[in-house]
Formats: sequence, C-alpha cells, structure tokens
Amino acid sequence: MMIARIPTPAAPAAPYLAFLDALHAAGFRGDIAADHARRTVLATDNSIYQRLPQAAVFPLDADDVQILARVAAEPAHHSVKLTPRGGGTGTNGQSLTDGVVVDLSRHMNAILEINTEERWVRVQSGVVKDQLNAALKPHGLFFAPELSTSNRATIGGMINTDASGQGSCTYGKTRDHVLELDCVLLGGERFNSTPLDKTLLARELTRLDRVGDVYRCAESIQREKAALIEARFPKLNRCLTGYDLAHLREADGRFNLNSVLCGAEGSLGFIVEAKLNVLPIPKYSVLVNVRYAGFMDALRDARALIQHKPLSIETVDSKVLLLAMQDIVWHGVAEYFPEDSQTPTLGINLVEFSGDEPDDVDARVAAFVEHLRHDTGVTRLGHTLAVGRAAVTGVYAMRKRAVGLLGNVEGEVRPQPFVEDTAVPPEHLADFIAEFRALLDGHGLAYGMFGHVDAGVLHVRPALDMKNPAHAALVRPISDAVAELTQRYGGLLWGEHGKGVRSEYAPAFFGDLYPALQALKGACDPHNQLNPGKIATPLSSDASLLKIDEVTTRGELDRQIDERVWQSYGTAVHCNGNGACYNFDPNDAMCPSWKATRERVHSPKGRASLLREWLRLQGQAGVDVLAPVANGPLHFLRSLPERWRNSRNRDDDFSHEVYDAMAGCLACKSCAGQCPIKVNVPDFRSRFLELYHRRYLRPLRDYLIGSLEFTLPLFARVPWLYNAPMASRFVGNQLAERVGMVDSPLLSDFDFQATCRRWGVVVATPKLLSELDETLRAKSLILVQDAFTRYFETPVFAAFIELASRLGYRVLLAPYSPNGKPLHVQGFLTAFERTAKRSARKLQELARFDVPLVGLDPAMTLVYRQEYTKIDGLSCPKVLLPQEWLAEALPTTPAKSASSGTYRLLAHCTEKTNATAAAALWNKVFSQAGLELVNQATGCCGMSGTYGHEARNLETSKTIFAQSWEPALGKQGEAEPLATGYSCRSQAARLKDLRLRHPVEALLDHYRM
Repeated sequence: MMIARIPTPAAPAAPYLAFLDALHAAGFRGDIAADHARRTVLATDNSIYQRLPQAAVFPLDADDVQILARVAAEPAHHSVKLTPRGGGTGTNGQSLTDGVVVDLSRHMNAILEINTEERWVRVQSGVVKDQLNAALKPHGLFFAPELSTSNRATIGGMINTDASGQGSCTYGKTRDHVLELDCVLLGGERFNSTPLDKTLLARELTRLDRVGDVYRCAESIQREKAALIEARFPKLNRCLTGYDLAHLREADGRFNLNSVLCGAEGSLGFIVEAKLNVLPIPKYSVLVNVRYAGFMDALRDARALIQHKPLSIETVDSKVLLLAMQDIVWHGVAEYFPEDSQTPTLGINLVEFSGDEPDDVDARVAAFVEHLRHDTGVTRLGHTLAVGRAAVTGVYAMRKRAVGLLGNVEGEVRPQPFVEDTAVPPEHLADFIAEFRALLDGHGLAYGMFGHVDAGVLHVRPALDMKNPAHAALVRPISDAVAELTQRYGGLLWGEHGKGVRSEYAPAFFGDLYPALQALKGACDPHNQLNPGKIATPLSSDASLLKIDEVTTRGELDRQIDERVWQSYGTAVHCNGNGACYNFDPNDAMCPSWKATRERVHSPKGRASLLREWLRLQGQAGVDVLAPVANGPLHFLRSLPERWRNSRNRDDDFSHEVYDAMAGCLACKSCAGQCPIKVNVPDFRSRFLELYHRRYLRPLRDYLIGSLEFTLPLFARVPWLYNAPMASRFVGNQLAERVGMVDSPLLSDFDFQATCRRWGVVVATPKLLSELDETLRAKSLILVQDAFTRYFETPVFAAFIELASRLGYRVLLAPYSPNGKPLHVQGFLTAFERTAKRSARKLQELARFDVPLVGLDPAMTLVYRQEYTKIDGLSCPKVLLPQEWLAEALPTTPAKSASSGTYRLLAHCTEKTNATAAAALWNKVFSQAGLELVNQATGCCGMSGTYGHEARNLETSKTIFAQSWEPALGKQGEAEPLATGYSCRSQAARLKDLRLRHPVEALLDHYRM
C-alpha cells in the first residue's frame, strides 16, 4: 500500500497569520515558523501534555523581543497569546501553548560578561546552565543551582521556574543567585529589575508607564498584605515557585521585584538577560554512597544524616537503580554499588561533603562514616566512597539520568510526571511518602522515586498508560489527593518544577492572597496574553486557569495510532520528551545535527515527535503502514509512473517536512546509546524512508550509496577506472550538481596482495578451518572485511594484519560480503534484509570452528550485533571489534621496547555510545603494550558514513566538525591523536588535510621495534 498524501493538517488561525505579518512588517529580524513540523515539535515538553502552537518565533536579540511585545500589545492583536520557551524540559507544560511559542534559546544564547573579581556574570536567557559553568570553570567559579537537566536547561528557563535541585539546602534556588533581570513587558517597555532601596523605589513608583504600574501594584501588595503573606507562605527550603510575595522585601529592607519574576513562567514578561551571582568551585569533594535494604529505610535515615550538615543528600529507589544498571551510565559507577547476593539494594542515599581543604573534608567524612558504623536507627547494607570531583560527577551522572531512566521500562505502563515535585518539611518526609505510597498502592499503581531528601523533595512518578482512558482518568483523583496531602503536611504540590497546567490548585493554596496575584498579573498583562492559564489570571478578566484534565494529553493523540503500529515503532513513540538529546556540549556525541543547526526538528526528540504525528495522520487516512508491499523489479517498474508523477507535482504533503527532518540525521546512533529511553532515530528513519519512497521517487544518490558495497570490489580490480574520473574537477562538479555527492574518496593503490603473501593470509573456508587442529585455531583469527577499510584505507587494513601476525597469530580473511549498512541507512530495508541474511549465513559457516571473527571499522562491525538482531529469525555470530580481540590476544605483561609515548583516542560516535565497555578496552590494550592512551572528549566529526559526502549536508557537516574535532585536532604539542572510525579519518583528511592513524597503526609501530 502506498502512503497517503497528508496536506498540512491545520494552518494557523487568521488572527495569528495577521500577527505574524505585522511582526515582519515591524522589523522583526529573527525567524518566524508556521509550518506543521516545527509546531508539532514544540507541542510537547517533558510533561504528559501536548498543545499545538499556532506558530513559533525565534528572536535574534532583545530588540526583537521588544518589537514582539509592542506588536502584541496593539488592540488588533489582543487575542494573540505569547509563551516564552527555553530548553523545553518542563514537566508540567509550563512552556506549552496554543498560541505563539517565543523560543529564546536559538539565537539569544551568549555569555555577555564574566566578572571574576566581583563574582558575577551577565548572560542572555538562552544560555544553557552547563554551557555557563564550562565558561566559568577556568576561573574556578560556577553557577550553583544544580539540575538533572543542566546540559540542556537554559538560564531563562531556570529563572522562569525558579529552579533548584541538588544542594539547594546549601546553595538555595535560582532566585537566590539572581542579581538583576533585564525584562521586556507587554507593550515593549524594557527595564532592569534589581533590589531597590527606599529612594530608588520611590522613583520607580512615580513612573507613568507599565513599569510604574507593576511596581505600584507589587509594593502595595507587600505593604498591605504583609501579615497574610507571613501566615500563608510555608517555611520551606523551596518556599514557592512563582509570584513569591514573601521575598518582595529583603532582610535589609530593599524592595526586590525579582522575587515574583523568578518562577513566573513567562506570565508577567520576557526575561532577555540576567546578571547572576557565581561561587568558587569547591576544591575537594567526597560522596558517601549508602545502601539500604528498603527505600523507606533510606528516607527515615535522612533525618539523622542531615545532622552532619553535608552539602546535599540525594536518594534513589530500586526501580531507578535497576534501570541505571541497564544504561550506558552504569559502566562508570558500578564499583560504587556492589551487589549483595543475599540482600538486594532497594534504596540509596548519596551524601556529599565538599570544601577547599581536603583534610577538613576527610575529617567530616570520617566522622560521618563512624556514625554509619555505630548508629542502629536503620539497617544499612554498607557504603562506598567516591573521592574527588571526577568520581563524584560520575555518580551524579547516574542520578541525573533518573528523570529519563524512569521512562525506559518495558510495556506501555510507564512512570508519568504530574505529581512529581512535592515538597514537605524534611522531618515529615518519610511519613508523607508512606501515605503517598499508600495512595498509589490503593490504585494498584507502580511508581519510581528519587529526589532531594535534605530539602524534603521527592520525585514520585505513578506508572500509567496514558493511551488507556481508564489510566488517564486517574490523573485527576491522584492530583487532588496529593494536593490535599501536601497541604496537610505543611508542604507544596509544586516544590521544584513550577505550576504550569497544575495552576488550577493555586487559588486553593493561596486562599485570600490569590486576588493579589491576579492584581499583579493584571498590572503586567491586562489582556491575559502572556502564557495565559498559568499561575494567575488578571483580576479584571473573566479568563480561567487551565485544568489538568481539560488540556490535551499526548496519550489522547497517541491512542489514535493503531496499537500494532505503536508497538512496531516503539523506539520512536516512547520518547517522553526528557530532552537529553538537547545536550549543549559540543564534545558530547549526542545528536550532532541538533548542535549544528539549533533546529529542534533535527533532534531525536523532534524526529520522534514528527514520526508519531505522521503515523497518526497516516492511520487517519486509512493507510496501514505495516501492510506488506510487493517488491522486486516488476513492482519497481509498475509503480514508477505514479511515483514519478507524485515527485514531479511535489504537492503539499506533511511527509515532505518529515522527510527533511529525517534526511538531516547522520545515523550515528548516539541517540540509541545515550537517550535514557533509547530513542533510535536511525532505526525508524530507515523505515520512514522506505515508506516515503513508495510514493515519491528516490534520488540517484540513494542508489549510488546503497550499492557502494557491491560496486567497490569491481572497481578495485581496475582502480584507475574509478579514481581518474573521481579526481577530475569536471566529474566532481557534475556529481555535486546532478547527483548531490561531493568529495568522493579514491580507492587505495596499496599492494594488498603483497601483505597477504608476506604474512601468509588466505581466504577462510570451512574446509581450511576444519583442517586446523585446536592449537592452530587458538592462534588464528578471521578478519571480516568491510568495504571502506578494505578498499579506501587498505594500508590500515593491512596494518591490522601485520600487527596480529607479529603477535603470533595467523590471519585468515572472511570472504568479502557486503553487510548492508549503506542500504539500511538509506532505507532499502528489503535489500538490507536479503544482504544481512546472506552475510550472516557466510559468517555462521566460519563461526562453527571457534576461531574469533574480527571486524576493523566500528560502524560497520556493530551492524552485526545491532541491526542484524532485529531481523526475525536471523542469527549472526558475534564479530569482535579489534580492541576486544587485542585485549585477549596481547600479553598482560608489557613487551620491552624502545618505543614509548602517550596517544589521544578520538573514538567513533557509534562505538563509544553503543559499545561503551568495548570502547574503553582501547585503554587496556595500550596499557598492556606499555603505552599510554588518553581519551579525548569529542563530539561527532560530521562525516558519519556518507553523510558528509552528500551535497545537501556539506555545510552542516563542516559545522559539526568545527564544533569539536577541529579544536581537538588543532591543539599543538599534545599527544598524537588516533581515530577508530574510517569516516572520522576521512573527514580529518578532507577538512584539515590531516592523516589520522588508527590505534592499530600506533600499536604496530610499537611491536615493530
């Protein structure tokens, strides 16, 4: 069945189109997007909700924001709603809207000033928290509020939710570190909000603009409602997120409007810049990891542990711990959580001590450990120490991933965030959680828990299938019950992550103070245009707050997808929006296309969102995307005329928007390894491409790439026939213009047969292997050929043969057989399956003789243990990566040699994110050889197979390379860089004219001595 044409489902409403036209006419210079793809991607965050915006705008700077606010305030546009958005990681729909998304992260992300002497920074609102701390680290400073989403949460988002997290009992919340806020109010007035003494406040109160209105309103509330504020606001570390009236007047008497702007979720104005207080980084840290047989033991123990005044106490339950054990992060922290076969660990407390003097910190830790040894208040299973910042950071990386990990469970019933940031006095936490658990147990629900026990905050996520109407109906009674429970314990429903859609509980919580909030909202936003429905409505308005069961949920839309389709596309549709793919760090492999473009459609979350929507719309059109389709030359020819007509017309089809997003993916599989939910874009990308090209013609480029493994051996027989035209400028230009391929590599002219003759290399056959006795088999290996190292980088391929031979092993060549990776990447899935079955069958014939199979290139080799395993009925023997074989083949005692030195390893993205333990073996291998290898932190090189050779991707490929690899390779005087991936070495040669060596070449130099 051919996929359906899906016209743009819902164009923006007329008032919004008029607003966008007016915005452009007023001189707005940023980006304006009203296409369905970008609106779909911005319709979700990390909550259970989904709200399709009318459009999205991306201001270039504060001037653009002023234009936006000024146009919106015009009477003709009073119906237009505006909602600011940062990282989009909120758990309560804070930045979701059915109006216009104002994305302040794409362009407004500069660190403007760092003052190390006075310890403050000035930043734009789109700066990411970890980005800021990376810039501060060389100065020995950091921005203190710590979040699990710190690698993608923006400063603007932190301010708008008054974010806090680990260490808040020591460092406080975001508000405690805000010195000044540069704000734009509706109407375009821009003002600097900072603590004001009596004289300065008097001046602001006389202003005749909206700024003056806001100050007069806030000052009268503080003066007239002081007693009520004192009685109503809880005395908690977290106090309140949003409209924090209790801190309008500071202890020194100054008036500080920032207390209500922080946490206001963009409902009062736009934060465009901020001046922030920063602190010295503690020079020494120790994390005590305490294990318990029961989670309630961990909670009850916290009361005694707090007495030792650690920096923070974080807790994790068994569900999160078990999920972490299956995640990429566990490789680096397993030693700190030894398993007891008799008594399993069902809860842990992570207790941090930090300071500048190691002796002082160690003395405090020693006293704490002594308490653990002698206190019998609860039963503890034991403890370990993570000493030093690197070790502490490694353990916290596991804790940080807890938010995402909770979504990575089997089945459709998954933990959902809607009552997950309650805060109560810490001394009541254990009793509160006991009642919380009883509530959930009464509904027969499972749940996961983690949080900050020192602050009385625990994240509890009930497990629901939101596609199931009966489960979705539980959101209301559970939310009501938890809201009542927290108030009864003197706490808050929203202690950390803001109100968002849960704002309907604000009137009950604030009571007689709620009209004061409404007055403040009205002073800033009289027509209820700024993130309406959140926190408060204008006093003079008949508008209402959002209701938790009246806002569309993702589950409501997802249940429209056929259950068979949902199950089949699980790697896409289970994305919970945690946003780990928005990682800002250029030296992290996660999603290079997002980092280079800053377009959220080019992120794993974005692509997953688009595919979910596309599958839903195809189902509505009556298309069964799982229906078998005829294949083969006859079908190809029969369908050609219709595909040609569809491609020629290039009609309005949402499928084209999805295709553009999928085409920008590098298929590096970093998402599959690093996403807590294991969203695997290359997997569903290939499936989409196959379906898309049932309706539309493929470009010639796809066929050339897909057939590459099959044609290279033929060209290699007469390499000049390939190299001469490819080296020609004329052919290169024609390939770029007509085919869309650039910088095609040339076949190697290395004399491979001479290497084979020298080292006695022959092709492995079942007959030959059967003639080897056990001793000979133990000293043999079968090298599995891949097209790229065999034909483009033959010297590297030959170097491995020589290295293995010098180590005393006989190298046999597996008969060349394409493994199908290029076919899979381009979505030729039927051809890939045929190729995989043929290749696996040949490898099985060789594997019967217990001689190890080894592949050289990680991207090609890992296909055997990843993509092959997803084909029904296919069994493929394990093909080792070179370091996996070398770790066993090399002697454990380093050989004596005149060579020595240190090398840097720039690992391939797929290898280090999908085979983490194997990638780490390179260090062991070099150590066994008496050499030192240091892992260089790098992101993607930008090549990834043939991605960088496609003309449509050329500029993005160069940008990706410039973000991480170019700086790493440009460091003078450092150890020689080594690269494991063929594509990485190819990119370095192309863009830096630099030949990088493979690690086996460095090892070979050593063993030649």
